[in-house]
Amino acid sequence: MHFIPEELDSYVVQHSENEPELLQQLTRETYQKILQPRMLSGHYQGRLLSMISKLVNPKNILEIGTYTGYSALCLAEGIQASGELHTIDINEELINFQRRYFAKSDYDKQIIQHLGNALEIIPKLDKTFDLIFIDADKENYPNYFNVIIDKLNSGGIILSDNVLWSGKVLDTKFKKEDTSTPALIEYNKLLKDDTRVETVLLPIRDGLTISRKL
Repeated sequence: MHFIPEELDSYVVQHSENEPELLQQLTRETYQKILQPRMLSGHYQGRLLSMISKLVNPKNILEIGTYTGYSALCLAEGIQASGELHTIDINEELINFQRRYFAKSDYDKQIIQHLGNALEIIPKLDKTFDLIFIDADKENYPNYFNVIIDKLNSGGIILSDNVLWSGKVLDTKFKKEDTSTPALIEYNKLLKDDTRVETVLLPIRDGLTISRKL
């Protein structure tokens, strides 16, 4: 979802950093071969993720929701030379696709893939993190926060995607089968009220929250 006129949005993209060639290739192949290609972070948000990662210069990064690997490659651009990026996804069919593009990058040996339920995998990771990106099943966002907060270093950053959910977070009534909207409303309130973090919600694309652990 775009919150500014399309012409202005195009201007914003044109006056931001160019999309690296490898990520252009990944985008093209994702749209050609993979279901729901709109799940990609995309050029503009990808450059934002890259910029934040470069500012943080994290030792270790955790990503919840790999999809085809676009956001992982963006986040890896800011990682320290001795650091690791751990990325978790539940879709076995995408593992080889992700690895092909990781292998073409400068960060292949630093990116570690995990397959399975993030809520089960994260407690077993013997790591703490400076930067965490959440972009997975929305109904579990509050649960992800509760499992990652103690693994985030003081001063570390949590980035949470899709927190405006096409504006549905303003809805007061939901369809019975809609579990994502109420979970995101709960999550946004959690980030605002939890005294362990300070939070700013940005109306970028479908909403991106930056939370810093105190």
